[in-house]
Amino acid sequence: MELVQPVDNPMPPNPVSGHVETVDGVKLRFARWKTHRAPSSGTVLLLQGRAEYIEKQYETITDLRNSGHDVLAFDWRGQGGSSRLLKDRKRGYVASFDQYVTDLDTILEKVALPDCRGPYFILAHSTGSLVALLAAPRLANRIQRMVLASPFVGFGAMPIPPRFLTSVAGFLSLIGLGSIYMAGGPTPDEKRTFTGNRLTSDTRRFTRNAGFAAQFPDLSIGGPTAGWLLAAANAMERLRDPDYVGAINIPSLLVIAGADEVVSNRAIEELGRRLRSGHSITIDGAKHELLQERDVFREQLLAAFNAFVPGEEFRVRS
Repeated sequence: MELVQPVDNPMPPNPVSGHVETVDGVKLRFARWKTHRAPSSGTVLLLQGRAEYIEKQYETITDLRNSGHDVLAFDWRGQGGSSRLLKDRKRGYVASFDQYVTDLDTILEKVALPDCRGPYFILAHSTGSLVALLAAPRLANRIQRMVLASPFVGFGAMPIPPRFLTSVAGFLSLIGLGSIYMAGGPTPDEKRTFTGNRLTSDTRRFTRNAGFAAQFPDLSIGGPTAGWLLAAANAMERLRDPDYVGAINIPSLLVIAGADEVVSNRAIEELGRRLRSGHSITIDGAKHELLQERDVFREQLLAAFNAFVPGEEFRVRS
């Protein structure tokens, strides 16, 4: 699927887009942009969250380009304009988050390294942050710094205890029902009402994103399936291994949304203390989707990113 132009969110000019294929035969949609400022600081890999797509990130891509960064964005398998893994396109599913790591490896090897200017950095949100952390031990010589917004390293406030939910997801997957919805059904988050939403306090951006889902329904997916939730829980469990976390050497900034109800802020803070080259900051009052939040919150994230990236060793001095 080619890039499309949503209402009220202009596409950054002069994209280069296409598809690349993973070793297991999945086609991933990507798009890359050069900054209009010279010289470029390098390339930011933008790792989206669950159920997102490149078009939702146009505003952020524009901001990054305006700050002197080239940008490479792509859609994870099972969402956006990349290959779906189930016949029902609304059911987001992976058997393991290692499949997402394969996606990231593919984008690095087939797009970033041959076609994008280094050094390379990561700006990730939620699920994308968890994937970045899983991949980090093998990325040390390729990625220089990571900024991880609202990293999905623990389940947030839920009416059902997470362990019980994970047990149910595991049982359903075991008996061949991993594709069943665990929450939300086929309705995308963007199509729900603003009142009571857990993602953003910004009515304009929430309404804009709802317009995306209505204008381009093929890009959206519904709630998480049992298989996806089980894969997420297994990925989080891996980050509880001290040896695994100890192998992460990439300087990392974990950005906590202070009013996040989707992920566990306590788990993020704990991980920040355990990372050898990482620390965390909190944006008080912000909800989960920091890049879709009100300017008062969103601009704090972008300021933190630009203060942390590219780092003194790569910063161009005038």
